[in-house]
Amino acid sequence: MKCEHCTRKECSKKTKTDDQENASVDVPSPAHENGEKGEFHKLADAKIFLSDCLACDSCVSAEEGVQVSQQNAKDFFRVLNLNKKCDTSKHKVLAVSVCPQSLPYFAAKFSLSVTDASRRLCGFLKSLGVQYVFDTTIAADFSILESQKEFVRRFRQHNEEEPTLPMLTSACPGWVRYAERVLGHPVTPHLCTAKSPQQIMGSLVKDYFARRQNLSPDKISMSIVAPCYDKKLEALQEDVLTASRGSRGTDCVLTSGEITQMMEQSDLSVRDAALDTLFGDVKEEEVRRHDGASSDGYLAHIFRHAAKELFNEDVGEVTYRALRNRDFQEVTLEKSGEVLLRFAAAYGFRNIQNVVLKLKKGKFPYHFVEVLACAGGCLNGRGQAQTEDGCVDKALLQKMKGIYADIPVRLPETSAHVQELYQEWLDGTDSPRVQEALHTAYQGPGHPANSRDIKW
Repeated sequence: MKCEHCTRKECSKKTKTDDQENASVDVPSPAHENGEKGEFHKLADAKIFLSDCLACDSCVSAEEGVQVSQQNAKDFFRVLNLNKKCDTSKHKVLAVSVCPQSLPYFAAKFSLSVTDASRRLCGFLKSLGVQYVFDTTIAADFSILESQKEFVRRFRQHNEEEPTLPMLTSACPGWVRYAERVLGHPVTPHLCTAKSPQQIMGSLVKDYFARRQNLSPDKISMSIVAPCYDKKLEALQEDVLTASRGSRGTDCVLTSGEITQMMEQSDLSVRDAALDTLFGDVKEEEVRRHDGASSDGYLAHIFRHAAKELFNEDVGEVTYRALRNRDFQEVTLEKSGEVLLRFAAAYGFRNIQNVVLKLKKGKFPYHFVEVLACAGGCLNGRGQAQTEDGCVDKALLQKMKGIYADIPVRLPETSAHVQELYQEWLDGTDSPRVQEALHTAYQGPGHPANSRDIKW
């Protein structure tokens, strides 16, 4: 009997370039383009399936479908190959940023430590012609810090007439897309306005880093390596500081699985290399993570900050209590028998649906919810740790969880680079540029076909 993830129905969304009913996204290798046998001709074609796209409920327009289909290995290599040609006016600086939840996948896949895996991945990308390979953790630092401040502000302003709580996290693009396109009010006012790590990384590279390198943003091609396909959709909506100059924050998103396929089929000679930073010749010598079992740990970081800021309580280890299932957990701060803070983590769309129903009924007891579309969290993203028939590779996923847990935790507040960037890039922690670069607003739902008839 197949698991629920094994039924891989191809996406029925048509694109302008596809006359067939099934519009799966075929990604020809560079060898197919112009009939040339390119340097990377061995890459197999890739497809995106409906089961990979957690946000899909006819909420992807035809135009967006075309744009998502263009974020693939073919487009990535198109830019690489342009840099090998004589017309320097078309050359671009290629930068790649790797999500922290992708690194344990590469470590488990190639039986390396997570630091060695990061060096192997960086070396491989640079052997292709990528100039800079960054760690997205620094962008998550900003997102968490801004989320912490926003929660404290909401908690202090909350009242029954104009409720500002619960605050719902906004780092997961599948969840945000569903909230915007399907749910709308009364859910979207509860979304945290802090941008996701991917969105902030786009601004960091195409604004701050571009200026440091004396580059125009449109001369940088920015790619993200991510654990899930929803990040491809997110890239279409990024409103970064450089938008007025016609540059999108992220140009291409490739899943961990797509990158692994490239690595396994490449015969290039690879020399391991340390990850780059945004600060010139300084390198990332050791991988760090945030305090989450399978994600960036917004709940734990915001919980500790709120306990200290609001109640002067120091919280050490955060204790989770599973309620409905292992993907719905609760954390509370209690004093003298009174619950001061009640937080929850809701992973997977079935748990999300329960959160939404209770929120609409006004019977929701939580101050904050960390919401992720993928059951099991970001490590279980559909772009990695999958078997060939589309099931979760449970043995590999378990190995990834152990590797992720062993990565040293770094608190965002302790990052000297982040504090430096607040001053040098954003003119301080409370300047108007902080709001512009690190926060966003949410649109209401459109009218996607049958969007409210979802069967959970």
